[in-house]
Amino acid sequence: MNTANLTVPNAPTRAVAATRLLAVSSLLGLIGLGLAWELWLAPIRPGGSWLALKVLPLCLPLAGLLKHRMYTYRWVSLLVWLYFTEGVVRGYSDKPPGNWLGLIEVLLCLLLFVACALHVRLRLRQPPSPPLDQEVSSDASSPAR
Repeated sequence: MNTANLTVPNAPTRAVAATRLLAVSSLLGLIGLGLAWELWLAPIRPGGSWLALKVLPLCLPLAGLLKHRMYTYRWVSLLVWLYFTEGVVRGYSDKPPGNWLGLIEVLLCLLLFVACALHVRLRLRQPPSPPLDQEVSSDASSPAR
């Protein structure tokens, strides 16, 4: 097999890389905010609460986002609405600083949703990568007429 005829898979565009970075950053932000909120900043009970475990479902998709798995971006865009709802409810019902933390959670959820939706949209618009073992036809290799 001639290695000169191998094609390289499509490299991610800048927009795809930017949406991936935004998705991973906002997901990490949600994880950090959820832990800090329930353990130190404004826990339901003094000294922290078991409600900090709410960030565990957010840890599951992190590996998929880092590995560019399209399916993960799709289901995270649905999962994030649970945290959005919590942020809205606590943003309007908690006392400060809990209400501010709820509004920050809403902002991070919106960023994560937009990043995931744009990422999926941009990746679906990219042409599929040809297999690595498929030979590239060129004018030089075709017979002359």
